[in-house]
Amino acid sequence: MMKKTKSIVAEHGGACFFCGRPAECEHHLLFGNGARKLAEQDGLKVPACNNCHNMGRLPERIHDNPMAEKLSKILGQAMYEAKIGDREEFRERYGRSYL
Repeated sequence: MMKKTKSIVAEHGGACFFCGRPAECEHHLLFGNGARKLAEQDGLKVPACNNCHNMGRLPERIHDNPMAEKLSKILGQAMYEAKIGDREEFRERYGRSYL
């Protein structure tokens, strides 16, 4: 079982990072091709309500919304570089750069 880490992005896990409603899940800022597991280890995640995460209307949710997914990955990389390592370390760990 993978140990859950605390978010390095959001200090308060009770409210959705996007709309402020009660959080029901976590959104990993980096996902796909094994990145979700690494994002969990690095704390690159934010609390989210189900509506903003993946159950709301397409323009309101992160998943299946190409612009929101891209912005999520940019934020994930920016937080990694601000709190964990440099851009080259990010590229080595996640296989590419979003910045």
